[in-house]
Amino acid sequence: MSVGLREQTGRFIEDELRVSRVAVLIPCFNEAVTIEKVVKDFRRVLPQAAVYVYDNNSTDGTADIAYAAGAIVRSEPRQGKGNVVRSMFNEIDADAYVIVDGDDTYPAESAPEMISKVLSGYDMVIGDRLSSTYFQENKRALHGFGNRIVRASINTMFGAHIQDIMTGYRAFSYQFVKTYPCVSEGFEIETEMTIHSLDKHVRIFEMPVQYRDRPEGSESKLNTIGDGIRVLSTIFRMIREYKPMPFFGGIGLVVTVVGGGFIFSVLWDFWRSGVVMRFPTLVGAVLLILAGMMLIVTGIVLDVLAKQDRKRFLADANIMVSSRRLRQSFDQWVAYPTPLNKG
Repeated sequence: MSVGLREQTGRFIEDELRVSRVAVLIPCFNEAVTIEKVVKDFRRVLPQAAVYVYDNNSTDGTADIAYAAGAIVRSEPRQGKGNVVRSMFNEIDADAYVIVDGDDTYPAESAPEMISKVLSGYDMVIGDRLSSTYFQENKRALHGFGNRIVRASINTMFGAHIQDIMTGYRAFSYQFVKTYPCVSEGFEIETEMTIHSLDKHVRIFEMPVQYRDRPEGSESKLNTIGDGIRVLSTIFRMIREYKPMPFFGGIGLVVTVVGGGFIFSVLWDFWRSGVVMRFPTLVGAVLLILAGMMLIVTGIVLDVLAKQDRKRFLADANIMVSSRRLRQSFDQWVAYPTPLNKG
């Protein structure tokens, strides 16, 4: 990109941000070491944005430090990042949102471009760590391995090519924030968010961002084993809900094939001897085949319901966006009177 074009693009992003309401959302639990820098960095690169810090029962003075740094501080008593995100999305209205962890591992300088993508029509912009410096900076080998496992399983099931499923740095549109059904309570929220986006075919843009490991004195709240199990259980639950035909149909097919194998062995013995010598095996095989067929039928029925849910989601999202546009038009009509609407 030439210098002139880069300057024009930068001015365009600045103009967009100047006329749009932007909210920076920072969920925090005991981040006293880093929260001041994070708040000041985002206030510097996004001076027109409102920076919100949601304190999740911190005991190290995180809330006071964030307030002194210029953030709007609120509290969420229900422990867990998912609970914090749910409160943020419910309570805050803006044209564009940026959510970032309070551990100073993500660069604030990427936020303006991420917001610009949202304002240009994308519903979710993913800050991709894994394509940049994550594997060099991250000192926890199991975290990197877990990221690869989660990425491979979700991309395979949904036919996607998302590079970073579990990043904590994202930007969202108003439509996404107000229609996203946040169910998770903990760190599995990012996985749930990505699967929901892929299933509902929302507009996703992924851009590489630089990642840096936590500074000295800052400790991760992630439990590698415990949170890893919760993430995998979330994937299992959401695939069951969003992809019922592959889930139930796949299990049903395996059960049916196993039952068919047992029946074949019984019939083979009968063909050789003329006598059915293993009645229990025959009965069990028939039951397996019936169970497999029932699972396949269940998958078909639930798949129809899942498709109806996607249609209903899109219809509700369109209605919500249309209502918001009408409200904005009315507010402008009231704020800037003309001879037609003056008392």
